Amino acid sequence: MSEAAVKNESVGTVVVAGAANLAIAVAKLVAGILSGSAAMLSEAAHSVADTTTEVLLYLALRRGARPADVRHPFGYGKESYVWAFLAALFTFVAGAGFAITHGVTTILVHEHSGDYLISYVVLAVSFAIESVSLARAVRQVRGESRRWGTTPRRFLRLTADTTVKAVFLEDSAALIGLLIAGVGLGLSQWTGDELFDGIASILIGLLLLVVAAILARSNISLLVGRAVPERLHREIERELAGLPTVDRVDTLLTMQLGPDDILVAAKVDFRDEATGADIEAAADEAERRLTDRYPEIGYVFLDPTRSLPGSGRHARRTQEVPGPVGDAPLGTAYPGPVGGTRPADGPSDQEPDGRG
Repeated sequence: MSEAAVKNESVGTVVVAGAANLAIAVAKLVAGILSGSAAMLSEAAHSVADTTTEVLLYLALRRGARPADVRHPFGYGKESYVWAFLAALFTFVAGAGFAITHGVTTILVHEHSGDYLISYVVLAVSFAIESVSLARAVRQVRGESRRWGTTPRRFLRLTADTTVKAVFLEDSAALIGLLIAGVGLGLSQWTGDELFDGIASILIGLLLLVVAAILARSNISLLVGRAVPERLHREIERELAGLPTVDRVDTLLTMQLGPDDILVAAKVDFRDEATGADIEAAADEAERRLTDRYPEIGYVFLDPTRSLPGSGRHARRTQEVPGPVGDAPLGTAYPGPVGGTRPADGPSDQEPDGRG
């Protein structure tokens, strides 16, 4: 799959999810008003929150893909995380807040103003539509995880493409929420007690809280400036250390500039006999090797430096984090030059080699 195709697939996944959620939100709202079910109204709020989230995620993809300019020489990739973070906050405030509040009210008031049939019909139709949207997200997640040679679970946990992660989690939560609403309605109808309908509404709200917290935490980490996974860090180090004129790599730093753009900066100790021309050639070769193998790497900066005696033979580890991140994915493929600032000798349509 080409890098442009990966980017288009992310946009398509968001658009499909947004259209599905909009249609479902209207149906749930009508059913909730006619039936008076707290769980149905909470599900309507859930779908409204998801629809708004998809709009914000679409903005994240579009605005984050803008080319670099004088004021933003590294591009606008991090802006996508701002919009994705706002989407998580909206889910937290609008979706979860309404669902929990309405559920508590239903438990206290114990009122149900209509019959249950329309709610069951809307829940069934919504489940079918949400399943289609989730299937598309799952297909993309599986394809990307195969491309990076990792598991779908690890891809979702550490991918820098938070839009795909958001759609997958929200659609999964939507299906779970529909099941919870159905069970709550069924128990309320069977027992004649609206307590179960209210409890279902509260559970839906708590589910939304969990999803919002996961997405917010992921986007905050990327906004702060997250490094690439440790395994990729080691492979970049090996590529640089393998250059003929390089004696050792003393410090290697990386940062996700956006869902599909990576910065690499390293302090490199060149061999004593290396000339200025040798160092320039090594820098060009480093750019070529890294961008050929990982098209997501848009910027490579090497700082020639002389190591102190006894400083060791390996790059200083300044970015390790707890957890098994050694075989985690990068995210999506790099879509090409960012405002013309990407190294000119790096191909724009090179597929990764299955590492990530």
